[in-house]
Amino acid sequence: MGRLDYSLTPAGRSSRAMGMELHISPKHAREICRTLRGMRAQAALTYLEDVIALKRAVPFKRYNRNVAHRHNLLGWDAGRYPQKAAKEVLTVLKNAVANAEYKGMESDRLRIFHAGTKKGRTIQGWMPRAMGRATPKNTETVSVEMVLTEVKS
Repeated sequence: MGRLDYSLTPAGRSSRAMGMELHISPKHAREICRTLRGMRAQAALTYLEDVIALKRAVPFKRYNRNVAHRHNLLGWDAGRYPQKAAKEVLTVLKNAVANAEYKGMESDRLRIFHAGTKKGRTIQGWMPRAMGRATPKNTETVSVEMVLTEVKS
């Protein structure tokens, strides 16, 4: 695997973290990152913990074909509870907050400046079938990047 760079770096004080080649759904990761972009870090931590506990749904705005409606969404109908992807994104967010605290930034003034996903390596796999045949069973991986900045108040 080659070196993977961040998509962007803000001009001011910032903290960043990346989770590389995570075994999660690319569609779930994209919808979670779209929801988190612009949120405060502490609010995002509680939001992801609520998604894992099945208390709050993630609105699915792009990949919403045959997705059921959820009663606790505001401004949108279709949504899901992607627990596995939320756990991985939560670890990346905690890492970014820890990096910010190491740099001397205040954790209650952090805002998610950028949250994005990139396609990772595809892990090849095969599933044996009858009559000596085989069907490909590949696993997609995703890289999630998070950039936090410090806001004025």
